[in-house]
Amino acid sequence: MRPNGEPVAAFLASLPERRRDEAERLCAVLADVTGEPATMWARGTVGFGQYHYRYDSGHEGDAPLVSFAPRAKHLVLYLAAGLEERYPSLLARLGTHRAGMSCLYLTRLDDADPAVLRQLVERSVRVHRGIDRTSARS
Repeated sequence: MRPNGEPVAAFLASLPERRRDEAERLCAVLADVTGEPATMWARGTVGFGQYHYRYDSGHEGDAPLVSFAPRAKHLVLYLAAGLEERYPSLLARLGTHRAGMSCLYLTRLDDADPAVLRQLVERSVRVHRGIDRTSARS
């Protein structure tokens, strides 16, 4: 996966009003946490920064440090793998959400505790930058 060069502002402007507002607020948080500008990656995915990964199988590639996709039903945040195992207590305090292996699904951004969401993003970025290799539960 690579950045696709599409303008983020044009993508955000194409969203329905509620999702656009949420996406703009989320962009501000993710840019602040990563120190990186928003970049369009895969179709409809806004990413921040970049890291290189390599699996034990030998497969390797590049991905954003953190990214999100504003979908019709959910805001989908793409964070560090093992989300539920790494951060059970944070997820318990987050508010209304659904989580997958590395995906966090929010129906509404306002349903999530902003401080907890920020902590999840910060910790995920640390994992992708290789600063926090532990999978300590928190």
